[in-house]
Amino acid sequence: MKAAILYICTGKYTVFWKEFYESFEKNFLPQTEKTYFVYTDDKKLPYAERENVCIIPQKNLGWPDNTLQRFSLFVREEDRFKDYDYTFFINANFLCVKTVSEEEFLPVAEDLLVAEHASAHGKNPDDMTYDRNPKSLAYVPFGEGQYYVMGGLNGGKTQAYLDMVHKLKANVDTDTANGVVATWHDESHLNRFIIGRTDIKVLPPCFGFPEGWDLPYEATMFIRDKSRYFDVEAVKVGNFPGRIKLYLGRLKSKIAIRVRIRKLINFFKKGA
Repeated sequence: MKAAILYICTGKYTVFWKEFYESFEKNFLPQTEKTYFVYTDDKKLPYAERENVCIIPQKNLGWPDNTLQRFSLFVREEDRFKDYDYTFFINANFLCVKTVSEEEFLPVAEDLLVAEHASAHGKNPDDMTYDRNPKSLAYVPFGEGQYYVMGGLNGGKTQAYLDMVHKLKANVDTDTANGVVATWHDESHLNRFIIGRTDIKVLPPCFGFPEGWDLPYEATMFIRDKSRYFDVEAVKVGNFPGRIKLYLGRLKSKIAIRVRIRKLINFFKKGA
């Protein structure tokens, strides 16, 4: 049994790779031959020399394209992993903290695999954060849906997964041509795609346990808190020019708050 693991770490996200690789080598699908296809702009990534690590040069696309365009990245390189039995995409900041056996994880009767989002567990579908914009191909009207899944863990039997990736790439491309960006980017398109399908294995939210959350179950995979490793908002707006823009925006907000406080103080002084 062979599984391809698709992993994207560009820019500051390379900080997660070392522990990701170590934890998944130790705990994930122990009876399966795993190959990690790593899209990165880091030329000195740890473990890059390992036989089961395939480095794919990839520039940092910035926000939101680092997530929104991931289906395009997978389609571009599909010949590299089309002969694997299974293919999975796993987010950069995941840690596999418990042994995950083939029996509990792999979709055998099903074609595809997703994992329920911790924030949506137990909610009414109408309260879930589906894309509600009818102009987007990720649109989910109220009254549809059963569960909301995370964008950071998905996969399945390779041909079925590639078929899905091609479809989602086409949907994202159409949205982009129409000037539309789905609410939660790739995650919104994934959630639209799975509605009504019966060939999908849905994992419980313990496979994406957000770090620091107090939840009534144990984590199988942790989602590490990115804010502990870097300024997430600064990463979204780019490098040095973006950081300056972010800083000025925050400064402007602080000044505006102080002005409002000053006006309130003056108002009550006049009233007195």
